[in-house]
Amino acid sequence: MTAPLPTRADEAFRYADIKALGEVWDDLSPPETIEIAAHKKVQQIWMPSGEAIDVKRAAVTIGEGGKFDLYALNCAPRYGRIELDVTLHEGADFTFHAANIGTADATLEVVTFVRHVAPGATSTQTVRTVLGGKAVGSYLGQVAVAREAQKTESEQDVKAMLLSREATANAKPELEIYADDVACAHGATVGELDAMQLYYAAARGLPPEDAKALLLEGFIGGLWDELGDDSDIATLARTCLRELTR
Repeated sequence: MTAPLPTRADEAFRYADIKALGEVWDDLSPPETIEIAAHKKVQQIWMPSGEAIDVKRAAVTIGEGGKFDLYALNCAPRYGRIELDVTLHEGADFTFHAANIGTADATLEVVTFVRHVAPGATSTQTVRTVLGGKAVGSYLGQVAVAREAQKTESEQDVKAMLLSREATANAKPELEIYADDVACAHGATVGELDAMQLYYAAARGLPPEDAKALLLEGFIGGLWDELGDDSDIATLARTCLRELTR
């Protein structure tokens, strides 16, 4: 990278682990370019690299009537970042399902900028975060709707579950709308496991670790419904959650 290392004064890096990012910054390639042709349907699944510092970036353009479904699991042990810049043309559709799962001192981020530049496009972002230890998990997502992008439909659904008082979840969904005939919404919640549900599970003989893992699998599992419970990403997510509850 020839660009200067960002700081936390940069909104897109407000919660980033700048020290970890600096260790890989010079070796980072430019964002991957993904172009979805008009009326074409593409699905991608982004799995963790296995590296302690794992940064994935993409600039996505979806042509007229195109559809792009992206599934991502972010569980780097030190610093994981998924960064997307998506442009939707007329009638395009973008669906994004992502999970941050971290513990210890991990910092995990999902940062998205979705641009609706033409009429009739739809975007749906669903992000779930589960954190233990002193982990930090963040979602920063901006949806920009141009004046010409009438009939836009956009949704950001962000939820986080904290397993430790020292864990931190940040959620900042944003809408910037210049069109007047749109249906756009966003919501963000942060919570913890329900004590009554844990008690109910324990009363039926489930060990505490298994009860927690089962509830967390329910919290995350809906992300992968279209892929199936036996998909690689669903299986790895379950493994990460079980390690988190040990």
